[in-house]
Amino acid sequence: MMKHWIVERDVDNNESYPQIVDAAKILQQNEVVAFPTETVYGLGANAKSDTAVEKIFEAKGRPSDNPLIVHISNKDQLEGLVAEVPSDAVDLIDAFWPGPLTIIFNNKENVFSEKVTAGLPTVGIRMPDHPVALAIIEASGLPIAAPSANRSGKPSPTTAQHVIDDLEDRIAGVVDGGETGVGVESTVVDCTGPRPVILRPGGVTREQLEEVVGLVEVDPSLKEGKGAPKSPGMKYTHYAPDAPVYLVDGTRADLQKLVDDKKAEGLKVGVLTTEEFMDDFQADVILSMGRREDLTTVARNLYDTLRAFNKRDVDIIFAEMFPEEGVGLAIMNRLQKAAGYRVIKG
Repeated sequence: MMKHWIVERDVDNNESYPQIVDAAKILQQNEVVAFPTETVYGLGANAKSDTAVEKIFEAKGRPSDNPLIVHISNKDQLEGLVAEVPSDAVDLIDAFWPGPLTIIFNNKENVFSEKVTAGLPTVGIRMPDHPVALAIIEASGLPIAAPSANRSGKPSPTTAQHVIDDLEDRIAGVVDGGETGVGVESTVVDCTGPRPVILRPGGVTREQLEEVVGLVEVDPSLKEGKGAPKSPGMKYTHYAPDAPVYLVDGTRADLQKLVDDKKAEGLKVGVLTTEEFMDDFQADVILSMGRREDLTTVARNLYDTLRAFNKRDVDIIFAEMFPEEGVGLAIMNRLQKAAGYRVIKG
């Protein structure tokens, strides 16, 4: 039976909480435990153990060529985990750790399970900005591999209940630290080349990165999701609700016409929009992701809203689009994945 521990978010980063100690012991036994981070809930396991990491893939139904991100609780742990720390990585760590930034390093041999790196010579590492996550990692004494704690392909979990809905009886336990904050996963930046490259947009924007290290490139494969993934979220369809999602590149009138056409076919139609436009549509189900004038609210609510459609039994969902600037780049990346890159031009 899956254990469900409830902890306060403001726990101290120590072992004085029995829930933290219990969760850490289970991780030390090479079992998997879900826990909150500032982005989404992660599904953690000992990153050095093939046995432990395999349980992540089994629980999620995750493709084996999709690498995992390793979480640490202290910057000093890096020295024993990676071959080198480039100067750009040093600057980014100083600016954004702890926080929603994963950095790709050249891997140190014979440290991590090959299932973590998917056979690549590199590894992604981050230090989460959540006291519960940091306390669990610290108490375990291990580097913790932790993808999002959901069934592969489904919307990422931003509450412990989302984890339970997806993974009950498939994992050893979940540490319930309340709702997460950022709402979308960490930004992944490859620092192994001559210039930093964003492999996955997320909680730290390109603009913020460039304030620290100058020009930052964006991997072109993000648009197509093709090729061997160098980072989680690069290749496979993710974040999708049960009903098919279509992004609408056009006016609100264009989107409404699509709704009307599908309703005329007898389908139950959903619209994924923002608070400002809720009254502009007539559909069977209309849900707001947040405020268009404040895209951080959209990022925070996106996955919960996508999951909400599953309880409304819609047949098809039409979604508005956003400028790919700031956190909008991460939002559009997740929406494109949820839609399987299906875009209807108005």
